[in-house]
Amino acid sequence: MCGRYAASRRPEDLAGIFEIEKWDVEETLAPDYNVAPTKEVYAVLDRPVKDADSPRPVRQLRKLKWGLVPSWAKTPEGGARMSNARAETVHEKPSYRRAFTSRRCIIPADGYYEWVTGTAERDLEVEGKKKRPRKQPYFVTPADGSVFAMAGLYEFWRDRTLPDEHPLAWWVTCSVITTEAETTPLAVAPDEGPRALADIHPRMPLMLAPDRWDSWLDPAGTNPDALRDLLAPPPTGLMRAFPVSTAVSNVRNNGPELLKELEGPEEGTLF
Repeated sequence: MCGRYAASRRPEDLAGIFEIEKWDVEETLAPDYNVAPTKEVYAVLDRPVKDADSPRPVRQLRKLKWGLVPSWAKTPEGGARMSNARAETVHEKPSYRRAFTSRRCIIPADGYYEWVTGTAERDLEVEGKKKRPRKQPYFVTPADGSVFAMAGLYEFWRDRTLPDEHPLAWWVTCSVITTEAETTPLAVAPDEGPRALADIHPRMPLMLAPDRWDSWLDPAGTNPDALRDLLAPPPTGLMRAFPVSTAVSNVRNNGPELLKELEGPEEGTLF
């Protein structure tokens, strides 16, 4: 699952990392240390530029809304519930399958937050029978400090209540693809607490290794089977996780202090 993440890198930095050819300075977002569904986020995508002389795809950094709204939806109301798409079924779910074959993106992050769930509650959540309570939050990030490149999808939705020229006539929304959490040891684990990502939560955002970026973003890649191969989990042992303040549980809190590593879980929390 990916319910919150941190994204503090400047567009200039992302442009260098992802070899961005086009980004609009007017779409610059402030660093966000508590990104939640319905917020505007950066996404990397390959797409022809409107009214350009060449129809070739251009690597762009775009500002999208997190929470995918399918093109056929009558209203955008369900977008917040579609912030995540499961890697195992994304190719067949009506809400995602068209975007999966033609509108894929990378959503860059510093890392993501997840809250520890007790074993019994975790089993119920996997079965879809119960939502877990928020407990001790952990921040998960690449141990080497590199960007966390989350596999994503994006979609266009037309608000038919507005005229074509209205700036809000078109919505561009996105979803993060998730996969089963790693059961192998973390590259760096806290002294007290989980030893693997699966000890924190059964799901995690699917991180794309750099050697898959071009293939994932290529709009010419439309074969579902070949695309599903790209959703294989990255090599294990790349991540670290550490406890952070429960202040991150309130989406109104936002600042670099949310990423401060605690010496151990806060009093009264699991682990």
